[in-house]
Amino acid sequence: MRILYAIDNLEFGGGERGFLQIIGGLYQGNYSVKVACNCGGEFEARLRAMNIQFERVNMKSKFNLFTILKLIRILKEGRFHIIHSQGARADFFGRVSGRLVGIPHILCTIQMPVEGFDVGRLRKKIYRFIDSLTECYVETFIVVSDFLRKVLIERHGIPAQRVVKIYNGVELSQYHPDAEHGKLRKEWGIPQDVPFTGAIGRMVWQKGFKYLIEAAPEIVRVVPEAMFLFVGDGPLKKEMEDLAESLKVKERIIFAGFRSDIGEILSAIDLLVIPSLLEGFPMITLEGMAMAKPIVATNIDGITEQITDGINGILVPPKDPSALAKAVIRVLNDKEWARAMGLSARGKVEQDFSVEKMVVETEKVYMSLLKAS
Repeated sequence: MRILYAIDNLEFGGGERGFLQIIGGLYQGNYSVKVACNCGGEFEARLRAMNIQFERVNMKSKFNLFTILKLIRILKEGRFHIIHSQGARADFFGRVSGRLVGIPHILCTIQMPVEGFDVGRLRKKIYRFIDSLTECYVETFIVVSDFLRKVLIERHGIPAQRVVKIYNGVELSQYHPDAEHGKLRKEWGIPQDVPFTGAIGRMVWQKGFKYLIEAAPEIVRVVPEAMFLFVGDGPLKKEMEDLAESLKVKERIIFAGFRSDIGEILSAIDLLVIPSLLEGFPMITLEGMAMAKPIVATNIDGITEQITDGINGILVPPKDPSALAKAVIRVLNDKEWARAMGLSARGKVEQDFSVEKMVVETEKVYMSLLKAS
């Protein structure tokens, strides 16, 4: 089986990582795998480390005839059975080029529908219109949550039989809940006994980081020694730093920027907070669960498929700093309960959210399409 994967890896986040997991998992088997992606960055570096063939394809623009022509050449030369894309630009280019070449099977993974993109209203409408023009070329959509499956079926009008849910997964062997966490605490000057709360993700409005910063004064009032860590970069980083300063909690917060050592980050913190407003199926939740960390997260679609309130985490309403503060204080003040939730979270991720399960389910989709053709 020859598979071309196409992705517009303009950034590196949970979606890009999940796609790499599928590519790497199938590359280990009886498959001829190639990747078409933007040049440079973390995604290309990881492809190189995995020794996976790739072609640099410019997908920075939504419309580019040369990109389509290059993909057509790659598809013809490789005589691929499947083109599998992820990301709005890659989806458009992959669908059009695959259709023009006559590729037997065109698939798309949806981590977030275009209406959830962090762009202006007009651009969002344009993206949605273009997406709707090419959705008919896709034989199967793979979505990462029940919520996204519902969106495609009910809002996009995709027939249910063309939409398959496969949860994202994490590499459980890489997450060690009992690992020593002194290294990064020492780097940041955080004593071992100081309550350390972390939030990880891109600095964009969807992640809701401002609400955790707004909750910080109340948390510090009740837990005076509490410290906070924000890991990630993005357009709102300066705004978040300014907010922390205006609320007089900046000295309590470390803004670490982008980090690739997420396992060590999670090992260093006592509590993971996910204050998101909009998610597909966030990888950071699964990573925190794999590290047996107590989690406070918002009660939104996607996250509710990962966290059961009071069992393997705490769910609070979005945009509610007061509720967020109360939940964080409760976890920090009850270590035994926090530990029990973390252990329950690890058990949940072992059962439902492993990379191995994700790869097997994806392979089943490929095989069913090939058998039917």
